[in-house]
Amino acid sequence: MTKVKYVYSEDLLKYRFSDSHPFNQMRLKLTTDLLIDLGVLTSEHIIAPRVATDEELELVHEVNYIEAIKKAGKGELPIDEYDKYGLNSEDTPQFVNMHENSARVVGGTLTAVDAVMNGEATKACHLGGGLHHGFKGKASGFCIYNDSAVAIQYMQSKYKQRVLYIDTDAHHGDGVQWSFYTNEDVMNYSIHETGRYLFPGTGALTERGDGKGFGTTVNVPLDAYTEDDSYIDVFKDTIEAVCESYKPDVILSVNGVDIHYLDPLTHLSCTLDTLYKIPYIVKNLADKYCDGKVIMIGGGGYNIWRVVPRAWSHVWFALNDLQTPNTPIPQTWIEKYQEHAPFPLATSWIDEKEGYMEIPRKKEISEKNNNTKMRILDWFKM
Repeated sequence: MTKVKYVYSEDLLKYRFSDSHPFNQMRLKLTTDLLIDLGVLTSEHIIAPRVATDEELELVHEVNYIEAIKKAGKGELPIDEYDKYGLNSEDTPQFVNMHENSARVVGGTLTAVDAVMNGEATKACHLGGGLHHGFKGKASGFCIYNDSAVAIQYMQSKYKQRVLYIDTDAHHGDGVQWSFYTNEDVMNYSIHETGRYLFPGTGALTERGDGKGFGTTVNVPLDAYTEDDSYIDVFKDTIEAVCESYKPDVILSVNGVDIHYLDPLTHLSCTLDTLYKIPYIVKNLADKYCDGKVIMIGGGGYNIWRVVPRAWSHVWFALNDLQTPNTPIPQTWIEKYQEHAPFPLATSWIDEKEGYMEIPRKKEISEKNNNTKMRILDWFKM
């Protein structure tokens, strides 16, 4: 039996706001086909996502919100209620069958969770997931339902797990944070671009949880234009300290790849070098601290041609102890998608660094990030 599972079906591509919306799940198909053409992903690995039940969605989301999403997807929600549920913005506009297609994203993450928890797999990934901005009763930031938060509560309720949530998306995982801000049994770690410049504007170092949950929220806000060396230095040291202190039963990680310098929505300056390293760091932590139990899901990433497929492939590589291929990008994949791409597709795994600019404030930015790191490390020495 193949012990690492990959949740996928083309039905996941139906989570789509419009042809012009920056959230484009075509990136999921591009990644999956690249892995198949490489010969490292086969039908034995793939399991289809199920649609989450209302009861499962209600682990996090309010009943009236779920009903509103159902109505909106059928064109039955009164226009004057759109604002109440976050459906009046360009980020999260109504689309046909919104409930079913959003619930399938959640169900995909729960499918990955069940595979690991039931022993069908040691590790699993669902790159179609990672919708971390959704709130209990309101859509936000391209996210209708919050599959990350539902999965965490599901692991707590059904499997009695101590969950470490690791979020390396460029945007702060606000929907997850506020869902568990007072929960002492969930460790919520998010490393992201500072909210001073980027949506959603939260995730400050001082946001550490409340009540019994104080200390179980760790935010690592990085300065704009943070580059590879500073990012990896801060991430490795802080997440190791969190794992050592918390000792989780299982890790759920969001692998947003919008920290790349070519991402059109963010202001960080990392390259593929960093995006290739992150999933290996997380996978090794899972092996060290929780018997290998890890579920890796997707997240942001809006340069769907040059960045996402190569970066997300390394999530699968890491879970399977594979290294970056020493062969070119498969010609079959390039031929399949070149006619659809707005520019020549990459032919190698090496980041071309086209248009990359050296950061004039690199030393200052690195020192600022290091000060953030040292403050966090001091918390765990107390």
